[in-house]
Amino acid sequence: MRVPLRLFIRCSLLVLGVVFVIVIWKSLPIISGYAAKVVASGVFVAGRPAKDVVRQDLVSFPANLASCSVDSSDSSVNASVLGLARRKAIYRRGLGATLVSGLGEGEIRAQQVVRASPPVVDQDTVDWPMGDRAARSDSGGRIIGVDTAKLGAAVGVAFGQGAPASGTRAVVVIHRGRLVYERYAPGFDRHTRLAGWSMTKGVTSAMAGILEGQHLLDVREAAPVEQWKTDDRRTIRVDDLLHMNSGLSWWELYAGPAAATRMLFEEGDMGDFAERSALRHPPGTVFNYSSGTANILSSVIRDKIGAGYYRWPYEQFFYRIGMYSAVLEPDAGGTFVGSSYCYATARDWARFGLLYLQDGVWDGQRILPVGWVDYTRKGRDYGAMWWLNTDGARFPGVPSDCFSSEGYEGQYVWVIPSRDLVVVRLAMEHGPRLNGAAFLRGILSACGQ
Repeated sequence: MRVPLRLFIRCSLLVLGVVFVIVIWKSLPIISGYAAKVVASGVFVAGRPAKDVVRQDLVSFPANLASCSVDSSDSSVNASVLGLARRKAIYRRGLGATLVSGLGEGEIRAQQVVRASPPVVDQDTVDWPMGDRAARSDSGGRIIGVDTAKLGAAVGVAFGQGAPASGTRAVVVIHRGRLVYERYAPGFDRHTRLAGWSMTKGVTSAMAGILEGQHLLDVREAAPVEQWKTDDRRTIRVDDLLHMNSGLSWWELYAGPAAATRMLFEEGDMGDFAERSALRHPPGTVFNYSSGTANILSSVIRDKIGAGYYRWPYEQFFYRIGMYSAVLEPDAGGTFVGSSYCYATARDWARFGLLYLQDGVWDGQRILPVGWVDYTRKGRDYGAMWWLNTDGARFPGVPSDCFSSEGYEGQYVWVIPSRDLVVVRLAMEHGPRLNGAAFLRGILSACGQ
């Protein structure tokens, strides 16, 4: 029997309407969770006024549906959407902001954490790169090897000069190891911690490298994940996690209730959530960008470090290269969110890039093991949690040895060894996006060989 067209259309619209309502309903706690977490980090980690964080960081749909209230008495942020799906993020000194998920707030606050204490150093009295006193020019006031006017114009493009404004907040340029140029948008300066988002994956990769150098981790061995030991996932190697070809099923979508957003804004133990992913492809065969994979690796790293976990990244990595502003934020279960939640100043993100430019050596001391940077750059388009520019495919007109740590909303640390160059760009892109290739070409043109 044929169904009348009008009835078919009505039924189809009804089904679509039901699906739409379900998707929206499932999205509400993600929207409010995102808002609570972003505002808490923006206010208590970055030190920005709450009204600026809400106005600038939650301007796009659907984040702008959320309402937030900041409680300075207990360093927390509550958020909801039209009074529904209420979520809370709490700030703890030395740990940053954590979204209350999976565990109760009391349980999270009661966690025993021994934090690292940064060295008592006035970085303004110490020369770059360990400090912020930058010897930038010769006796004539020029920056040797750099056309300063040309460089200023190239950087200005990122701030909307002669191009659509793309939400750039900070740019730092390091040439031949020297800080030769920096610029900040109004409301931001060299002391402002800014989100790296997925640049945190590069930090996680560096932590894995340090553990490899300490013989606490072997990237060639199977990932030590307990729940994988009795099925085909037991063949996934640490190397597969680092190169995003674990074979695990994952949907890296940020626009709705997908695996990535559920993990970041609804799960208390993000690594455990990702570890439950089914195997879709043989390990080592198919690239699939996955924040879940990064958080699995973060859980592995936590198990390998053991006691002193919360001090380890700071004492073994950040503080050794002068990244005193860096804050790695944990999930509710206490594991650093290795996919997304590292905050640092633009200068400190530049120090991170400079470490890789210098083959993992800092002030004569080896931080990353011999060969780790080369290993990081091994791959076609993606290395060990760093993006590659093989044959200039990712950034046309930019040297093919360029590799980059990149994050959501336009975060970049570019390293170009052949030009002895590191470029950092931090942003909040809501509309026009920066043309990274053209931006880099302008900077390269201004910096001499």
